[in-house]
Amino acid sequence: MMYLTDGQPLNGRILFAHGAGAPMDSDFMQTAAQGLATAGFQVLRFEFPYMQARREDGRRRPPNRMPQLLEHFQARIAELDDGVPLWLAGKSMGGRVATLLLDEAPEYVRGALVLGYPFYAAKKPQQPRTEHLARLNRPVHVFQGTRDALGSRQQVETYDLSPQVQLHWLEDGDHDLKPRKASGFTQAQHLATVFARVAAL
Repeated sequence: MMYLTDGQPLNGRILFAHGAGAPMDSDFMQTAAQGLATAGFQVLRFEFPYMQARREDGRRRPPNRMPQLLEHFQARIAELDDGVPLWLAGKSMGGRVATLLLDEAPEYVRGALVLGYPFYAAKKPQQPRTEHLARLNRPVHVFQGTRDALGSRQQVETYDLSPQVQLHWLEDGDHDLKPRKASGFTQAQHLATVFARVAAL
C-alpha cells in the first residue's frame, strides 16, 4: 500500500515509513509528509504488513519481526527504480529499518532521514540499537529531541557512530519532537527546523 503526498520531485523522492504504533496517516505522519513535500520532495508513504492488517480489521498487533520489516521496505524501494534520487525515511521504528537497509540499497538511494530514532528501548539505554550506525557509508540525518525517552542527548552522545550520521538536536523535544511549553519552543517550530534542513540537502 502506497500513499502519495502532494509534492514535486524537484530535490528527489522520500520513501517514508511509519513508527511502531501509528499508521502512515497519523497526525504526525501527515504533518511531516506535507512539510517534506514543501521542501521540494515527492513523498511516498507505505505501511508494514501488521499495520495493513490492523487497517483491515481494526485489531492492534505488534510489529512484524525485523526480517519481514526489512523485506517489505526493500520491496517498496525496488518499485521506485526510475532514476529519481531517493531518500529513505522513517518515524522511529521506520527510520531504524531505513538505516538497516541503507548500505545495501541501490545507487539511486542517497541516504536516510530519521525523525526520532529509537536508540534503545524505553529505560534500557544499556542495550543500544546502534551497531550498524557505527559503520554506515551513506548520509543519515537524525532529528532527535534532547529528552527523547528512546535516545536522549546525554546518552546518545556517548555512542560510537559513523561520521556519516549527523545528529540534529531539537531542544526539549520528546520522541515526537514535542517540547514542553516551559521550554519556549513548539513542536511546529521543531518540525519547521527539520523541513528547512531537509530542503537544503
